[in-house]
Amino acid sequence: MAKEANTKRRIDPKLLAHGGMDIPFLVLVLVLLTIGLIMMFSASYTYCYYNNNGDSFYYLKRQLFFAVVGIAAMFIASKFHYATYRALAKPAVLISYALLVLVLILPPPQGFEEFHRWITIPGITTFQPSEIAKLAVILYMAKDIGDNYRAINSGEKVKFRDREMQASWFYLGKYLLFVGSFCALIYLENHVSGTILVFLFGALMAWFAGFDSKIFIFFIVLGAVVATIVILNPTILPDHAEPRIYAWLDKDYDPQGTRWQTNNALYAIGSGGLFGVGIGNSKQKQLYVSEPMNDFIFSIVCEELGVIGAAIIMLLFVLLVWRGFYIGLHTRDKFAGLLAMGLSTQVGLQAALNIAVVTDVLPNTGISLPFFSYGGTSLMMLLGEMGLILGVSRYANIKKA
Repeated sequence: MAKEANTKRRIDPKLLAHGGMDIPFLVLVLVLLTIGLIMMFSASYTYCYYNNNGDSFYYLKRQLFFAVVGIAAMFIASKFHYATYRALAKPAVLISYALLVLVLILPPPQGFEEFHRWITIPGITTFQPSEIAKLAVILYMAKDIGDNYRAINSGEKVKFRDREMQASWFYLGKYLLFVGSFCALIYLENHVSGTILVFLFGALMAWFAGFDSKIFIFFIVLGAVVATIVILNPTILPDHAEPRIYAWLDKDYDPQGTRWQTNNALYAIGSGGLFGVGIGNSKQKQLYVSEPMNDFIFSIVCEELGVIGAAIIMLLFVLLVWRGFYIGLHTRDKFAGLLAMGLSTQVGLQAALNIAVVTDVLPNTGISLPFFSYGGTSLMMLLGEMGLILGVSRYANIKKA
């Protein structure tokens, strides 16, 4: 009894969240996760059989393990008061910076000498520091914007190097430098898609801060100009990214090489028709779509579930993002609201970009589909982030069920 009492005394009740979590959001997460695991197994078992000594269940077993750990992390994260995560914002940034520098120093995995994206934990797993960077950017910007929201939107002035300047311009410059530093480190990894995602997450968080819309119009125009320059001059990109622009512009470009993945993904989508060929019956996953359980898994979803099944999955993503925003908008604390909206945006934007790549609307950039694409550490991170939103939902002024 004495030992139990001592344990209880060690837990600061202020760190724990109270109240019920948002059941609709939880159900959407679990439904997407369940469908994602089923489709990941369906897409991967042939590839596993030929690449893992006949073990068709290899990826499923690993993904299931990480899913169980991720679900546990989600519920644990949801039990902590969001103020706990506000306090972790700066440490998360420092840890993320350290990992992004470390991954550039460490030798890359064999066969991927051009790409410094992964850190290996011997005997356990590998992970990408850019996944942690996404969370760190959203977490820190939610905290800093929450702390300075009134100054950003009130026309106040702040002192900077003994000079007064508009608070909105000061914080805009601060966020540009902050997000830009992350983007620069991730770009050095030869990770163009990660760079784009972190930049977009930072830009959307700045939008939530309430900066003048004219600023965003300027940056949208600037982004369009930069994109046009890159498309017209792909040679300015890293060597691995340059052919992907050519392959996106010219549908006949290198069909046995750079266009192979995209072409076979489009064949899979076209073969699905309205109702699909049925779960497990995809032909394009039979070693045509390379590594079909990864970035191009949505093409197998379309082939096996058809247009209707794919539309339902996209609708589930839309509902998840909407519910996350609904939670954020009905939370009194600015940090908590921004955190919920930022993490919801991350899921929705990444899903939208992945689907755009698979359908050849955008060049092949290697963006995974949340809850579906194979990747244990990224799945755990994603579920942990959903736990943060569930923790915020405990304090949202909404009906929880």
